[in-house]
Amino acid sequence: MIHVRELTKSYSDLRRGSFIALSGLTFDAWPGEIFGLLGPNGAGKTTALRILSTILQPTAGIATINGYNVVTEPDYVRYQIGFVSTNTAVYDRMTARETVEFFGRLYGLEEGLLQDRWRDIFSRLKMQDFADTLGAKMSTGMKQKVSIARALVHDPPVLIFDEATSGLDVVVARSLLRLVHDLREQGKCIIFSTHIMREVERLCDRVAIMNRGRLLASGTLQELREEHQEDDLEELFFRMICDQEEQAQV
Repeated sequence: MIHVRELTKSYSDLRRGSFIALSGLTFDAWPGEIFGLLGPNGAGKTTALRILSTILQPTAGIATINGYNVVTEPDYVRYQIGFVSTNTAVYDRMTARETVEFFGRLYGLEEGLLQDRWRDIFSRLKMQDFADTLGAKMSTGMKQKVSIARALVHDPPVLIFDEATSGLDVVVARSLLRLVHDLREQGKCIIFSTHIMREVERLCDRVAIMNRGRLLASGTLQELREEHQEDDLEELFFRMICDQEEQAQV
C-alpha cells in the first residue's frame, strides 16, 4: 500500500550549506495496519509525511501509495490519501458542512453520494451540533473534527495523521484515537505520527523510530522491546535518541 525506498530530502542553507532533513528513509505500511512514525521535534517525520502527501518533492528516493508514484503521479496519489495535522486550516467564512462539501466536490463526488458521506461522517464524529457553525467561531476541537471529516469525505484507502492529537483536550483526543482504531478495522492503511508513547502503545501495529532524518529502528513493539532488552517504550525511545545524539557529537 505504502512503499518508501531511500527517501531523501535536502535543502540549501546560506549559513550551513546543504541541510539534510531526511536521509535514506525506507519502510512499508499495509492495509489494516497502523504504522507509527516516532521521533522528537525535527526528526524528519513531517518532512516524510509531506512528501507522501505530495506537498514536498524528495531530493532522491522513491515513494508510492497504492501503486502511484508521489512525484510522477501526484494527482492520483491525492485521491488515495486523507491528511490530518494540527496545522490543517479551516476556512473562517465557511461552515463545517460547507467545508466538507467543498472538499468532496474537489474530489469529484457525485452530489447524492456527497450528501450521504458528510451526513455519515458528521454522525460518527458527533458534529451535527456545529454543522452550520462558521470556522471563525469554532473551538480547537471542532476545527480538528472538520479537518478529519474533510480528510475522510472521499473514503481514501490511506490516512496520514501528523501529530493530530496535539493541543486537543482529553475528550476530543480520545474520540480521535477511537476513530483511528475503527478506520484500521475497516482495512485502511494508516500512518500515525506522534511523540506520545501512550498513543503508540494503544494503537500502533508497527513503529519506526526516527531522529536527525534517519531511521533508527522499526518493527512491532514486541520486536523492539526484545531486540533492545527494554520493556518501557518511552525509555527505549529516549535511549535510542540519546545514543544517536552522542554519536553525532563525536
